[in-house]
Amino acid sequence: MKREIGVGLLVSAILIALALIHPDFFRMENLRDIALANAPVLIAAIGSTIVILAGEIDISVGSQFAVLSIFAGVLAKAGFPALAVLLCAAGAGAALGAVNGLLVAMAGIPSIIVTLATMMIWRESLRWATEGAWVQGLPAAFQWFGLSQDAGGLAILAGAAAIFAAASWALKNAPAGRMVYATGSDREAARLAGLHPRTVLLAVFALSGALTGISAVASAARFQDVPANAGVGLELKCITAAVIGGTAITGGRGSLLGTLLGVLLLGIVATGMIFAGVSPYWERAVEGAIILAAVCSERISNAKAGRRARAGAPA
Repeated sequence: MKREIGVGLLVSAILIALALIHPDFFRMENLRDIALANAPVLIAAIGSTIVILAGEIDISVGSQFAVLSIFAGVLAKAGFPALAVLLCAAGAGAALGAVNGLLVAMAGIPSIIVTLATMMIWRESLRWATEGAWVQGLPAAFQWFGLSQDAGGLAILAGAAAIFAAASWALKNAPAGRMVYATGSDREAARLAGLHPRTVLLAVFALSGALTGISAVASAARFQDVPANAGVGLELKCITAAVIGGTAITGGRGSLLGTLLGVLLLGIVATGMIFAGVSPYWERAVEGAIILAAVCSERISNAKAGRRARAGAPA
């Protein structure tokens, strides 16, 4: 909880600074745009966080997002109802995630290697299939899920909030959530306790893929066209949000509240940089610096706790 409080205070400090320096930041239109732009990021980041909690990593999220965005756009143009597009994208995403899960859990290949490979495979396969062409002219029945822009925006935000609430509850209270934490904390101990770490790993990767599919549809529904290069850098945003929110990169510790605060921090910083006149090309450099600072902070905190434990004081 210390990390969540710290990130919350940092977000508050940045908002106060923006209120003093750039009060236009708080125009309702800008706040609405920030919320809508980051709702899909939050949905995908929830899946990434659960994978990290299980002690693994998935850097193929951005490529999955691109494939599933194009898939959703093609289905929408073919006349599929918005709800059917959402379900199909979630199912396809679960299948892509399950490929990662099978290779990690069953073949025993490190997740960083597996997802690096699938990241390139999905992205390059999509480039070959589309030849870089966008899916253009999405039907009105799909844009904003057939609602007005205001109502559709509220639907996206409500959906993200519902997914966040359900996932947070499940991680804290459901047996499946406890299995995720146990697997990430000590896989061998979890196995000896009667759990099935391989099944847990397969499930978390499939769940992450399904959430990426939902995220892709929530993003695509906001625009008339779907770019073939969608999702570039999304995996970094998701991992950064989780880690700066207190999720241990080694697994077994963290919360989705921290991830929510991490997404909020990244969204505010990105938009704040634009208001400050900083080139958007610096955004990913800032994200990288933030995740490095968060990991270093965690290592220092763990080292201090270890010294206190060895000295006989309560950690």
